[in-house]
Amino acid sequence: MDQDNNSVGSLIRQWRQRRRLTQLDLAVDAEISQRHLSFLESGRSQPSREVLMQLTDRLAVPLRDRNVILNAAGYAAHFPQHPLAAPALQAAREAIEQILHGHLPHPALAVDRHWTLISANAAATALMSGVAPHLLEENPNVLRLSLHPQGLAPRILNLEEWRSHVLARLGHEIERSADPKLSTLMDELSAYPFPTSGRHRRSTPKQHQDIAVPLRIKSDAGPLSFLSTTTVFGTAVDVTLSEVTIEAFFPMDAETARAMMNLHSRGAGYERR
Repeated sequence: MDQDNNSVGSLIRQWRQRRRLTQLDLAVDAEISQRHLSFLESGRSQPSREVLMQLTDRLAVPLRDRNVILNAAGYAAHFPQHPLAAPALQAAREAIEQILHGHLPHPALAVDRHWTLISANAAATALMSGVAPHLLEENPNVLRLSLHPQGLAPRILNLEEWRSHVLARLGHEIERSADPKLSTLMDELSAYPFPTSGRHRRSTPKQHQDIAVPLRIKSDAGPLSFLSTTTVFGTAVDVTLSEVTIEAFFPMDAETARAMMNLHSRGAGYERR
């Protein structure tokens, strides 16, 4: 990118356009004049740190990119960024593990902003059994595991609707974050061969279709149906922590609940750290 595209005014304009806001919309929301915002975007005026914090907050810019915008204006980064293994994030790591362990006997896992697996409980790890070993090597990507032909895809009974759900969610995250690595991941996942025989067509019971898109997966214990939920650290001010997501799966029927309880009682699976 050229220098103009990396200027603070250009960055503000890009994020405003991603949010589909006019200059007037953003100016009113940030409590500044439209003229001032126009001058900031064109580079005719230098924004104060306080105005940048207001604008990026109203635009819901991810913390990582707020630091980029501050740096572009000549200010120091506001939000700290520690590796997840750093002592400063010990309490957060412990909270993640408590959530994952507490969700047993049902699957739960933690991922970073690129859907790289951080940790998974024993139930989630058990469901990953049988996938190609190369998909589990060196920081496995959870979405790749889900949709890859050598991953979970052959076992997903409602692959068409689950694939549509995954790609739609990923598309939303790309729109929200403008992350080029997620765009590359989208291209990869979209290019995976998709069965057209009807074997993996929509096979979700009517009562499940009415409330959410489930994950229906084939197992030795029979079909398992899960409802997924997402948890984030809502008050995070550290960049790394703000990008951690916990995906938890709840049983959608009594058969799945019993199967997971039986699997857990047999001690199947292991904890991935």
